[in-house]
Order: sequence, then C-alpha cells, then structure tokens
Amino acid sequence: MRLTSKIAVSLSAAVLGAALIPASFAGKAETFTGTVSDAMCGAKHMMEGDAACLRACVQKGSKYALVVGEKVYTLDTKDKAILDKLDKLGAGKATIKGEAEGDTIEVSSVAAAK
Repeated sequence: MRLTSKIAVSLSAAVLGAALIPASFAGKAETFTGTVSDAMCGAKHMMEGDAACLRACVQKGSKYALVVGEKVYTLDTKDKAILDKLDKLGAGKATIKGEAEGDTIEVSSVAAAK
C-alpha cells in the first residue's frame, strides 16, 4: 500500500470516528411529570395566585419551569406551540418530554398530566 493510500485511509477513519462520537454522547429524551412554574419563583410563588404569578414572571422574562418533587427544572424552548401549551396549563400538572442537562430540560413536547 502506498503512503498516500495509507494516509487517506487513516484520515477517512478519523473523520468517520469523529462524526460518530457526538451521536454516542447525545442526550436521551426523557419524560418528566410535575407542576408548571417559572424559573424565578421555582417551587413557591411570591405573588398570590400561582398561575397569575407564573404568567407575570414569564412576561417579565423568566423562563417556564417544571417542579418535580423537590427539583426545579428550567424549561428551554423557543417553540411557540410549546410555550402556548405551558401558558394554558398555568400552574397545573404537566408531562414534559425532552433532554435534561443538569437543571435544564430542552423541551420537545408538553401535555397536561393525567
């Protein structure tokens, strides 16, 4: 085998290997069920009326959150349909599907919890 062929094969293997690495470390979608809140208030709203407080905080720039037991996850999405569903749920129970990284969930879907 000529040197240029060996280099080409090695380079091809390196590129293919590098392309496969991110896929193996990609997060897996999970399902979370909890109470919709906002990241500013977390588990306990500061204003009277949980849904009204949530909407006021989101309107002022806070992100939606999901309270699951003692844990508060910030919900990350720019999808208008998902944001609309979160708004309609208010401070109700929701089932969120998405990829969690630390205390943040990249939301792929939201539905009212059953």
